[in-house]
Amino acid sequence: MKKLLRSKSQKMIAGVLGGIAEYFSVDVTVVRLLFVLLAALTAVVPAILIYVVAMIIMPMDEF
Repeated sequence: MKKLLRSKSQKMIAGVLGGIAEYFSVDVTVVRLLFVLLAALTAVVPAILIYVVAMIIMPMDEF
């Protein structure tokens, strides 16, 4: 069973986007670009809040 975890290997800030990329088996660059697009379309603040909440909720990958 797959679990959504923050990534230790694909990490720039907290590994949230890297963990999402690993969960969906896509390139982390694509996920980061989509996040930047989301941030630009929502005036940045909601995207940052979503990231912070995900950082708090998602456990860290143990490997």
